[in-house]
Amino acid sequence: MFNKIKTAIQEDYKFILFLILLFIIFNFPMNYYITIGGGISDAKERIEVEDGNNSKGSFNISYVTQLDANLLAYGLSYIIPTWEREDANLYKYDNNESLDDIQFRADLDLKSANGTATYWAYTLAKKEIEETSKKLYVIATFKEKYPTELQIQDEIISIDGNKYSTIEEYKEYINTKNIDEELEIKVRRKKKEKTIKTKVYEVENRKIIGVTLQYVKEYKTSPPVTINFKKSESGPSGGLITTLEIYNQLTKKDITRGKIIAGTGTIEEDGTIGEIGGIEHKILGAVSAHADIFLTPGNDNYKDAKKYIKEKKLKIKLIKVDTIEDAIKKLEELK
Repeated sequence: MFNKIKTAIQEDYKFILFLILLFIIFNFPMNYYITIGGGISDAKERIEVEDGNNSKGSFNISYVTQLDANLLAYGLSYIIPTWEREDANLYKYDNNESLDDIQFRADLDLKSANGTATYWAYTLAKKEIEETSKKLYVIATFKEKYPTELQIQDEIISIDGNKYSTIEEYKEYINTKNIDEELEIKVRRKKKEKTIKTKVYEVENRKIIGVTLQYVKEYKTSPPVTINFKKSESGPSGGLITTLEIYNQLTKKDITRGKIIAGTGTIEEDGTIGEIGGIEHKILGAVSAHADIFLTPGNDNYKDAKKYIKEKKLKIKLIKVDTIEDAIKKLEELK
């Protein structure tokens, strides 16, 4: 058997080498993402409130399917009309960032969105909720302009021994410092605590340390809620629908009114609904899944969505929502 395999390889080694080379070339990573379409996902499959109320309809998170591009996918994007290329650098705050840094930011956005969604759903449903954890992370650095030892994924524990409740309080403290003054920042990096120093810079009369920070909050609720998104799912754009699904399970109103409702939009700390990208892909995915209603943030998202629906002659009801309370009110008014 061994001799037969050996002989076959010797006779066809050029073809085998060609196949190996072809495999390597086609799998060569490119610094692009490829968007290949959209769809919707029933939020009930991700969210469960203990003893929560059932609904006749459904809330569905709209998403776009995005691939990390290799040479084959990159080439196909020039052939398949619905595949769109997007330069990964557009997701970078600084050229030093890696794709892992971008993914960390997207994962953190999802965690933050889930925390904010939980807060607003329980608050508006008048159910018990208590903040149990609040962590501050570095999500972007700008080392080309503002050198710093801080790294993306660092958890900020304290600055000069001080801890603050909001990012604004950190900014107020930094504004009391002199330009080029060094701050001692305690961080947790890869599960280990360490203290590093970083300088204070000035931009447009504001003091900065050359990074972007983001809080992630966790809550204890009654009744308990479980939120489980897949590892492949990230980003903040499901915040609106996540909030509505939790709220609907907490109350007896059933604001779905028996409709298949899809939508997109972030949920901000003040309850406003923020804009997102890829609105056309998400609407087309909702229509393909036979959704009755599509919820969209206002301003550019609403304008683009309305224009796209008209141009493509799509049959779906478009509802603009500005805040989570606005969304609930408009759904309650549905017939």
